[in-house]
Parts: sequence; C-alpha cells; structure tokens
Amino acid sequence: MKFKFNQSPLICFLFFKQNPNYRKYSSQINRVYMATSVVTQNPPSTEEEDLNDDKLCSSISSFSLNETQNPPESVSISSLDKEGRIERAWAHWRKLGEPKLIVAPMVDNSELPFRMLCRKYGATAAYTPMLHSRIFTETEKYRTTEFTTCKEDRPLFVQFCANNPDTLLEAAQVVAPHCDYVDINLGCPQRIARRGYYGAFLMDNLPLVKSLVEKLAQNLPVPVSCKIRVFPKLEDTLAYARMLEDAGCALLAVHGRTRDEKDGRKFRADWSAIKAVKDAVRIPVLANGNVRHMEDVKNCLKDTGVDGVLSAETLLENPALFAGFRTAEWIEGEEESTKVGGIDQGDLLVDYLKLCEKYPVPWRMIRSHVHKLLGDWFKIHPEVREDFNKQSNLTFEFLYDMVNRLRDLGTTVPLYVKSTGLEVSANNDSEQAVCDS
Repeated sequence: MKFKFNQSPLICFLFFKQNPNYRKYSSQINRVYMATSVVTQNPPSTEEEDLNDDKLCSSISSFSLNETQNPPESVSISSLDKEGRIERAWAHWRKLGEPKLIVAPMVDNSELPFRMLCRKYGATAAYTPMLHSRIFTETEKYRTTEFTTCKEDRPLFVQFCANNPDTLLEAAQVVAPHCDYVDINLGCPQRIARRGYYGAFLMDNLPLVKSLVEKLAQNLPVPVSCKIRVFPKLEDTLAYARMLEDAGCALLAVHGRTRDEKDGRKFRADWSAIKAVKDAVRIPVLANGNVRHMEDVKNCLKDTGVDGVLSAETLLENPALFAGFRTAEWIEGEEESTKVGGIDQGDLLVDYLKLCEKYPVPWRMIRSHVHKLLGDWFKIHPEVREDFNKQSNLTFEFLYDMVNRLRDLGTTVPLYVKSTGLEVSANNDSEQAVCDS
C-alpha cells in the first residue's frame, strides 16, 4: 500500500498505527515527527522564581508526595473495551451532575478563592490554574502554594502541563484524591509553552500526547480529561480528538482557535469545529471560546451540542457572568433590554478578598485580580492605581480602604442584567435557566 508523506502528521500517524506493517514503517514515522521520544522538561527560570512569592498563611492544607505513595487501586484501560470506557466516562459525568457552566484554567488566575467566587455566582465546575508537573513533583513549596482546595470546591479539574508520562503520573497521583478529573494541558499557545515543550506545542508530537493520556488513564483512580486547540484543517482536529478518546480520555474540552490564534478579540473561536468534534467522539465535550455573557452560553450549547461551556478572560473582569451579569461592553445595542444589576466589580472584589482571607493564596494572584476587576475604575482615577502599584507589601486593610476610596470619589461602574430577569441568578439555578430557555 502506498502512502503520500505530504499528508498531515496526524493522518500519517493514524495510518501507520492501523497498518499491519506498522513496524516496517517505524523509521518513516520518526521522520514525520522529527522526534517521538519523551523530552526532558526544561521550564524557564521565571517559573522557579515564582516560588519565592510569599504565602499568606501556613495553615493551607499540604498535599505531599508521601501521602499518596499507595493510591487507590487503578483500573487498567486495556482491560476494558471501548464501549465500557465510554459508559464509564458518561456515568462519571452524570454523577457530577453534568455541570454546564465551568471556570476555565487560567495561569495564576483560577486559584481557589477565585473559583469559589465564581461558584457563588453560578459556576457549576472549575479548573485549577495550570500546574507544572515536574516542579509539582520536585518542590513542596510549589505544591502547597499553587494547589489548594476545600470540600466545597467540586466538581474540580486539576490541570497539569507535561511532556514526560512518568512525571505526569507522579504529580497526578498526588491530586487524584482531591479532584474529579486530572486534566492534561494540550492547548496553551504561549511562548513559555513553546520553550518548555508542552501545551499546544505537543500537537507536533502525537505519539507523546498519546503516551501521556494512556499513562494516566491506565493508572489513575479518577478519569483523565484533555483540553485542546483545533488544527487548521478540520480533518486533523477530528482525527486528533478520536485518538485522544481511544487513548483513554474521558472528557474533552475544545478551544475553538488554532495554536497561532492567540488573541481572543482578534480571532473568533470556531464553534462549527467544536460541533464537529462533538459529533465525532462519544465522550463528553466542552466548548471554550466566545463566551462573554449568558446569551453566548445558551447559543453555544444550542449551536454546538456540547455538554458544557468554559469561560476564561471574561470571568476575570466579571466573575458573576454565570449568574447573568454582564459588563457595559456587552450591552451595546441592547440598552433598552438591560438594567443595572445591583452589584458592581467593587462588590465582587470585596467578596474575593474575603475568600482570600479564608483561603490564602500568593499575593501576586491577588494583585492580578485587583487589576482585572478594577481596570475600568482605575481608568477614571489613575492616581488610585498608582498608589496601588506602589505597594510592595499589600494588606487586606489597604485593599478594602482602596475600594472605599474609589466609592468616595464617586466611581460607579455597574454590572448589567437582562431586564427580563431570565438570566439572573446568584446560585446554581442559573444552569437551569440556560437549559430551560
């Protein structure tokens, strides 16, 4: 049988794996992929430097590697047929309540207090920030500051970046008792992911991707999920999704942009590609991209048929998105059908700070959320922002006083809701509003 090597790498890989002469073609496969062996992780020094960030409190629960030397008995994926694996994937998803409104993974920004804030305002599941698997296994301080959770923080996806199956498994075994999915980051398009050889840059090495998924699926007591970006060619994306499903992925989150489409405001996510993935696989699928308010949520669910939606950047400015609130940017053209919602970003920041006092996190995360939530306020009063930036050692007292100072200056940047009231809910009933409307 002849095969043209100008086909896409993904099609080549799947062709050879299914061909009885697979071993015969192994050298050709290597040429297609350039390097199929696992590489040693080599993250940039800035990630190590982040470990020096002060922790607020030493009372946070510590998950050490020693605590999970004997994890619960795992199930070998090879012992189950595909039908059984699909049934198990759906049974687990249904057991979690089939959450539809989900906080996407965001480096340094989807930490425990922010997840709990979003849950208060309608989110029904959440991802942790991306955790670096090698640093997680090697550095106790990184484990105890970067991954914290509580019993109310469920359903929970814990996301790792990795390029070494054994290292990934070692890290995943630590968090498995404390989450509902261990997620593999296959979608990060940033330069740091290129340097560290993880995220979306593993799309160039599909045998390695397959080995990462199989390693977790065969050895963890909880399901493995994957978050991906799409290929430029739809057929490559569909083959990729099927490969992940066959490797043992139990849930797939699809960001509808390619690796090169980094700017979400410049490039619209391709919902048609997400729908095609949903139609091509049999496991639960989540959609990521173009979700700015609850109308987008409803449209995405309807247009793609997915089982849930993720939001990232919009939640940073408006953690109450899933409760039906929206910023002024997203009411243009709909002014007559919207009204002031009764809360603003200052209220949300105060809620967040109280959660930080309860669930301490590094100050760099808090700083980031202050800038995101009060960005429009700081544009009106840049002198307040300058005072904030001058603070080398932040305190909660200073931050609460800063919000009060902005209010005393007459700053008002309200959030809005649809005047019909159909979208508004400050609890998990917002999910029902999405399904029923």
